[in-house]
Parts: sequence; C-alpha cells; structure tokens
Amino acid sequence: MTPEDDKDFADAADPNTPEGPVAEAFDGDPYAELEADVAKWRELAVRTAADLDNFRKRSAREREDAIRYANQGLLEDILPVIDNFEMGMLSAAQDKSSMIYIGMDMVRRQLNDFLSGQGVTEIPAEGKPFDPNLHEAVSQEVAPDSTPDTVLRVHRRGFMLRDRLLRPATVVVAKAPDTEA
Repeated sequence: MTPEDDKDFADAADPNTPEGPVAEAFDGDPYAELEADVAKWRELAVRTAADLDNFRKRSAREREDAIRYANQGLLEDILPVIDNFEMGMLSAAQDKSSMIYIGMDMVRRQLNDFLSGQGVTEIPAEGKPFDPNLHEAVSQEVAPDSTPDTVLRVHRRGFMLRDRLLRPATVVVAKAPDTEA
C-alpha cells in the first residue's frame, strides 16, 4: 500500500468530506450548502405548521362532536323506557277521560319535548320505502295493494340524534306476491 492509497482511504473515511452527488452539486461552495440547508428547514417548518393547523382543526371538530353527542348513551338507555310508557298509554287510552290517561298524556308530551330539545327525532317509517340504513326488517308480508319493499307496520319506533342514527326502526316490509302459486 502506497502513501497515496492511505491518503485516499483517509479522505473516504472523513465524514466532513462531501461524496457522490452532494459533492458535485456544491463543488465546495459553502453558500450553496447553506442555501440547501435553509430550503430543507423552511420546507420542514411549512410542513410542521400545516400539520399543526390540521391538528387544531381536527381537535376543534372532535370537541364539537363530543359536546353535540355527549348525551347519546343516556338517550339510547331511555328509549326502551319510552317504549314501555307508550304501551301503557295504549292501555290507558281505552278511557281517555280518566285521570290516569290525562296524567300519562302530560308526561308523554314532556318526554317528547325533552327528546326534541336534545335533537332527537323519530324516523318516519310506515308507508315509506325500506331503507336498511334507518330500518331493521323483522319480517316480510305479502301485500298486493302495496309496492314491494315498502314499510307496512312499525313494531318499534326508530330515532335519529341530529344526523346520527340513535336506534333503527323495527319494521315489517311488503313483498311481492308469489307468482308460482
């Protein structure tokens, strides 16, 4: 090994010596190196600022949704109670002049006002086309006077919480009569 080979080997191992395309681009110009570093850090700063802005927007949107749908669990839990109350109303409706019916009707109006105040709306179902996103079909019945895939009856009412499904309506759907018979 000659002394020149040792020098080449030492230069190749020196981390401060530019190599390859980097050396060709700078050709020893320290200003070009600094400008490249400035461009790299400027791009990093712009990307970081964009990421921070996106994070702020996403956090604000998530906070708004959390406030908007905070009562969803409570409302889901109260719906079966309202269903049972409605069954009691059907029984009490046999004598609409009784104090029991009048008192239950006042409670029903208060419940409906409470639900609407919370942003809960009933899903219209009966006579509407079946929508699997809003309705849960429990059976089908032949209905010659109805168009197929139309909701015939509602077994359990469905509700929306603003633009989210709180509970699907449980329905019976019309089907076309069998032509084989």
